[in-house]
Amino acid sequence: MKRTVLPGGTIGVLGSGQLGRMFAIAARRLGYRVHVLSPDDDTPTGQVADVEFQASYGDLDAVGQFARQVDVVTFEFENVPAETIETVDKFVPVFPGGHVLHTTQHRLREKTFLAQAGIPVTPFLAIHSAAELEAAGDEFFPGVLKTAAWGYDGKGQAKVASRTEALSAWAQSNREQAILEKYVDFAAELSIVAVRGQDGAMTSYGPIANRHANHILDLSVAPGNFPSQVAADAIEIARTILVALDIAGVLCVEFFLTNDGSLLVNELAPRPHNSGHLTVDAHVACQFEQQARAVCGLPLACPTQLRPAAMVNLLGEIWQNGTPDWLGMLAMPDVKLHLYGKKNPLPGRKMGHLTVLADTPESAAERVQAARQRLRRGRWTNPEATGFGLAPAGL
Repeated sequence: MKRTVLPGGTIGVLGSGQLGRMFAIAARRLGYRVHVLSPDDDTPTGQVADVEFQASYGDLDAVGQFARQVDVVTFEFENVPAETIETVDKFVPVFPGGHVLHTTQHRLREKTFLAQAGIPVTPFLAIHSAAELEAAGDEFFPGVLKTAAWGYDGKGQAKVASRTEALSAWAQSNREQAILEKYVDFAAELSIVAVRGQDGAMTSYGPIANRHANHILDLSVAPGNFPSQVAADAIEIARTILVALDIAGVLCVEFFLTNDGSLLVNELAPRPHNSGHLTVDAHVACQFEQQARAVCGLPLACPTQLRPAAMVNLLGEIWQNGTPDWLGMLAMPDVKLHLYGKKNPLPGRKMGHLTVLADTPESAAERVQAARQRLRRGRWTNPEATGFGLAPAGL
């Protein structure tokens, strides 16, 4: 149901990571109070929220108590149980909604929905058993075998060159529902961050060029300098999905651009997205403000980009040789530092990001990577994190 919550009201957030943190900061700028619920305490979101409510998502009595203290609820990641959303919905609306979460938190349901809606996707097969892998056609190899549920940042997936490798990966998995996707030898990766209000109004940011390393987003650049027809098609696909899923909120659509110039949807994220972090510094209004406006029933904001920008993630590896060289990096006055308040810099864990605005996308990409390199002490480097272009980068 539609719900208008004016500034001064209280927004509840399910999940307490960096996306919730940046959402809370944007919402508080608009004058909202923010309550966050998660199983942990002293979380990235909790550190900046008005109230940090610590409870298991499965503790439905506590979830109900949380919901009674807020005016509207959103979520910052997809791994929230359906029962949690259903409980909240008894007291206040949840945006973008339990139906959206049900579809997008499960890779097979998501791909099936997209295919049935006529959206171009990578060829895929539902896998429930080793026998179904045995029967998979040769056209699916090489491929990527993914768990159907609870996966992100490359977790729960394996590239498989052959049926034999697929069977081995299946045997080492939890052997529950999975999806086998044909490997796409793409030319580039891009994303569209779009938003739809409760009144049906829609807007979007232009295509963002992305590069991954070890299945984790490494570098995002905007504008992505894609052909105008590719940009227009990507935006139109994102708008079609917003309507088909009846989303009120932010949606990120991740695409592969194939070598023949066609677009394939890889994944959906019904929330602000890592690739859209650069909108905080580079645009009139960022993706997090858009999310707050959408879930509160306000008019959407202006998505205009002010200058070309690039963003790099800071993973836990940056800390492996000691405290990063913050002074050396911050001596670069054009670099914007965003840290998430996480205590333990584990390998592969997103600890923060850097953003640079420049006269061209290429110079922004070069500058932001140079800034990240200044942070590293000792001789450790990531050979996958240098340079930027539209060459295939693998899955």
